[in-house]
Amino acid sequence: MNYDRVYNFSAGPSMLPEKVLEQVRDDLLNYKGTGESVMEMSHRSKEYMSIIEAAEADLRDLLAIPDNYKVLFLQGGATTQFSMVPLNLMTKSHKADYVVTGSWAKKAMKEAKKYGDVRIAASSEEDTFTYIPELTKDDFRADADYVHICFNNTIYGSHYPYIPDTGDAPLVADMSSCILSEKVDVSRFGIIYAGVQKNIAPAGCAIAIVREDLIGNAPESCPVYMDYAIHAENGSMYNTPPCFTIYVAGEVFKYIKALGGIDAMHEIDVRKAKKLYDYIDSSDLYTAPVRDKDRSIMNCVFVTGDEALDKKFVAEAKEQGLINLNGHRSIGGMRASIYNAMPEEGVDKLISFMQDFEKNNK
Repeated sequence: MNYDRVYNFSAGPSMLPEKVLEQVRDDLLNYKGTGESVMEMSHRSKEYMSIIEAAEADLRDLLAIPDNYKVLFLQGGATTQFSMVPLNLMTKSHKADYVVTGSWAKKAMKEAKKYGDVRIAASSEEDTFTYIPELTKDDFRADADYVHICFNNTIYGSHYPYIPDTGDAPLVADMSSCILSEKVDVSRFGIIYAGVQKNIAPAGCAIAIVREDLIGNAPESCPVYMDYAIHAENGSMYNTPPCFTIYVAGEVFKYIKALGGIDAMHEIDVRKAKKLYDYIDSSDLYTAPVRDKDRSIMNCVFVTGDEALDKKFVAEAKEQGLINLNGHRSIGGMRASIYNAMPEEGVDKLISFMQDFEKNNK
């Protein structure tokens, strides 16, 4: 890594791979000999169409997305999906079941309540979201239009170790903070959506992977941009998409494919997370509150148990080029977001700092 670059442990916007940033830099003024930047290009030009089509093809390849799913590049981030999902899916029984395992799952549930009968099927809030509930299809209403989960909980550092069986109800998953870090069976989901600013690209885009039978059911009152059918019919080109963000996403997809695909990426991610959790578990100073089997390999939350000491840790880490280690404002402590782009040496440097800090603060 460049000596003048820090290790950014932010939960998002997050680090991007240096190789991708270098490619973006080289393309910035003159993309592939076109004489213009991607930021200046017409989104309907032949040159830009080749960019978005390649990005979709590479994402389909990486995630083994079945042919009966549409890939949509949308504005508004994952938060817009909190409304798009119920507007498009809560159209038969007008019922939906939500599993609340963190702040974003809770916000998604609150938004869906505007559109129908929303029930909390399970929640881990009573234990400060430190575990993932163990669910069977009996936990969900048989006539629910869909079931919604947040697959990886960025703020609280938990992750589903399994895909819930929801019976006939389509499973909708927010994968904003874990997409492309592991293989998932896309066919088990009705919709997978993700804001890109954590593991894929700069902020400004959400990717929705939507099963085709769930498209075209929005009511006439649905705002035009919120209808999946509009975007599916227009190849994500109904209006000007977030062109530059999609271009960078495409470069990240190429980078992961060159690395060996998601299997290779996952192996690195697991190794990074194991190092960090193993040290924390062996430490006398730090504690990771999430139940072992539910721990996220993307967002590692830990505390010292002393709020003043936590703040000292964050400040001293920043002086060492280890930035954005403060926990979310709602819970405090520390959080190391070690997404795909975080190099292994960044985790090694963090562990070394943690060891020194522990010795100096006994």
